[in-house]
Amino acid sequence: MCFPSGARPPDIPEDLRPISGGAGGEDTILTSADSATFRAFVAKASQGDAGVVIAPDVRGLHSFYEELAERFASAGIHAIAFDYFGRSAGTARRPDDFAFQEHATAARSRPDLIQSDVAASAAELRRRTGARRIFVLGFCMGGRIAFNAAAEQDGLAGVVGFYGVTRARDEKDQDAPIAKVDRMRVPILGLFGGADQAIPAADNEKFDRALSQRKVAHHLVTYPGAPHSFFDRSFAEFKTECEDAWRRVLGFIATGDPEAVR
Repeated sequence: MCFPSGARPPDIPEDLRPISGGAGGEDTILTSADSATFRAFVAKASQGDAGVVIAPDVRGLHSFYEELAERFASAGIHAIAFDYFGRSAGTARRPDDFAFQEHATAARSRPDLIQSDVAASAAELRRRTGARRIFVLGFCMGGRIAFNAAAEQDGLAGVVGFYGVTRARDEKDQDAPIAKVDRMRVPILGLFGGADQAIPAADNEKFDRALSQRKVAHHLVTYPGAPHSFFDRSFAEFKTECEDAWRRVLGFIATGDPEAVR
C-alpha cells in the first residue's frame, strides 16, 4: 500500500496558506463514457480558474485524497478526486481495510476506462466550477495515470506525477508512459523519492531524455533519501521535501511552467 493507515496530506507551506482557511467538499456520483458510475469528491475554491483532477494510489478514492482536494481548494484551486473501482466495487464509501488488490488489478487491465473516468471528472470540474485550466495530478498508480493523461486527454494545462512508474512493468504491459512520449503534448512535472526501490533512477533518466528529445516541457525532481509515498504528514523527517513539492505543484499550476516554484 502506498500510504500507511492514518496517513494525511502534508500541510501547505504557511506562507502560501490563505487567510480565509480551508474549504469543504462533497461526494458526487459520475457516469463515464461506458455508462459505468463511480464516486468522486469535489472541493470548490472560492475563486480561481484552475482545477486539478486527483488520481489516487491503488486504494482508490480514500480519505487521504478527499482531504488533499480540500487542501487544493483552500489554496484557490478547484479539485476533484475520483475512484477507480465503481465498475467492480460500487459507489458506496469504503472502510480503510477495504481489500483493494483485486479491484486495482481489474482497473489496471483497462487503462482506457480509467482515462475515460479522468475525462468525466475533468468535465464535472469544469461544469461545477467554471475552471478553464485543468491539470491531472496522481500518486503511484495515479502518478502513471497522470503521466499518461498527457498523451490521452485533450485540453489539459499540464500533469503532475508523484512516484509514478514510467517503464513497462513486464512484457504484457501496454500502458507504460515511456512508450507514449511521442503523443505527450502538455507540460509535465514529475516528483520522485531517491530511495524509492520501485523506481530506479535509470527509469527517470530515460523518461527525462525521451521528453527532452520530443521537446515536451517538463521537470523531474528526485528527493535524495526520500521513500515511495514521502508526501505524507506522518513522515516528519520529510517535511522539507513535502514543502518543496507543494511549492512546485502550486507554482506549476499558477504559471503553467513545470519549473516554477512558489
